[in-house]
Amino acid sequence: MRIYLDVCCLNRPFDNQLQDRIRMEAEAVRTILHRSQTLGWNIVNSEVIEFEIEQMPDEIKKQKVTRLLKTANEFVRVNSFIEKRAKELQTFSFSLLDALHLACAESARTSYLLTTDDAFERKTNKRKNIVHFTVLNPLTFITNEVHYGYNN
Repeated sequence: MRIYLDVCCLNRPFDNQLQDRIRMEAEAVRTILHRSQTLGWNIVNSEVIEFEIEQMPDEIKKQKVTRLLKTANEFVRVNSFIEKRAKELQTFSFSLLDALHLACAESARTSYLLTTDDAFERKTNKRKNIVHFTVLNPLTFITNEVHYGYNN
């Protein structure tokens, strides 16, 4: 199984943990990364993820997220196919970065793109006919693991 975690997911373990939702999503992200190592799930990194991390103003958080991303065992470089696909996805009201994340995830043939961005998740799930993988919140992914058969 291939899983693409967007940058908001990768940031979650380092966000302020005072809110229950943030704390539970952070734990879900840590669980997913741990299970990727124990169950052989492939975590997909991309040039887009690394670009977005590089733009982070907080150097300490940037270093922590970069270390966390070292668990990734696949890397997607942006190429002309991904650029073209991202432009197509932008016609469906996706921002350039979101469209690039979707195109990279698609190029890597991911099973799931995980995000803590509710608007991005809703927008993508309204357009299931144009995206060929499932977009979920990491907490939903972990909570429904047995139901959806993610542990296969």
